[in-house]
Amino acid sequence: MIPLSHYLVLGAVLFAIAVAGIFLNRKNLIVILMAIELMLLAVNMNFIAFSHFLGDPAGQVFVFFILTVAAAESAIGLAILVTLFRNLKSINVDDLGSLKG
Repeated sequence: MIPLSHYLVLGAVLFAIAVAGIFLNRKNLIVILMAIELMLLAVNMNFIAFSHFLGDPAGQVFVFFILTVAAAESAIGLAILVTLFRNLKSINVDDLGSLKG
C-alpha cells in the first residue's frame, strides 16, 4: 500500500509546476488555463488521498464540485480565447485590455 505522504508530495509537485507555469509564462492564455487546471487536479488528488486514508467519502464528493467549477472555468476561458482571437488574431494576454466595450 502506498503511504499518504507519497500522494501529498506528488500533489505538491504538480501544484508547484502549475504555479511555475503561470509565473514563467504570462503571455499565452492557453498555457495559463492549462496551469490553472493542473492546480485544480493537484488539489483534487489531495482530497482523494485524504478521503481514502481517512475513510470519509466527503472528500470524493467535494472533488465532483471542483470538477464542475473547472469545467465551467474552461468553457468561459475558451470563449474569451475565441473572442480574443477573432477580434485581434492573437492570443496574447496583454491584448485583453483592448476588448473593453
